[in-house]
Amino acid sequence: MNTSPGDQAIPRRQIRSYVQRSSRLGPRLQGHWDKYGPRYLVDLPRDSSAMGIDPDFRWDPQHHFARPAQTILEIGSGRGETIAHAAAQLPATNFIGCEVYAPGVAGILGRAGQADLDNVAIVHADATTLLEATLPAGSISELWVFFPDPWHKSRHHKRRLISDSFADLAARVLKAGGTWRIATDWPDYADQIGQVIRDSSQFEGGPTSRFDLRPLTRFEAKAHDEGRSVTDFAATRR
Repeated sequence: MNTSPGDQAIPRRQIRSYVQRSSRLGPRLQGHWDKYGPRYLVDLPRDSSAMGIDPDFRWDPQHHFARPAQTILEIGSGRGETIAHAAAQLPATNFIGCEVYAPGVAGILGRAGQADLDNVAIVHADATTLLEATLPAGSISELWVFFPDPWHKSRHHKRRLISDSFADLAARVLKAGGTWRIATDWPDYADQIGQVIRDSSQFEGGPTSRFDLRPLTRFEAKAHDEGRSVTDFAATRR
């Protein structure tokens, strides 16, 4: 298919920022999947990998939601605490949650379905292809990445999601003036995130006050219990 220059795929990040985990669901989560999956899950053709999306597939959120609205994408939605809370607070805004782990997806389905939210779509896939090719360029108003895996050991730092190459992907999908929000509770990762933003010619911003639409999740509560403070970032797409 023909694409504009802004829609050209960015070369894929080869190193995964996640590991494969069990996709088995208990009865409660399986019930959420069966009941709410048809309503909220985006039907995506796969590539040869378990969590990849066919790179030739295109998906426009505006067509999916059938209304013109600001669209927020959250990557690594966990079990949906943040996206469900925000979607309930902002019913006129479209929300997309992207999560690779099936139990997390089932949790999001349960929260969205039980709240009867009609402004949520869920992508069960690796975010890489979603950002590099599936979504139209400039289609996202805000991109949220809260508490990405810190990959503590130095030899694993290359697996961290927030990197220079990821900043390029974020810039591709965000509209001009759009906001990239990040939060982490690991100081060395915060240093890396700040450097990524500073090094990018496509973003301006840095550390900021706690984002008020982000509820206290289990990740943040655990950080507080273990004596770690959380650093929030906000970067604007130039």
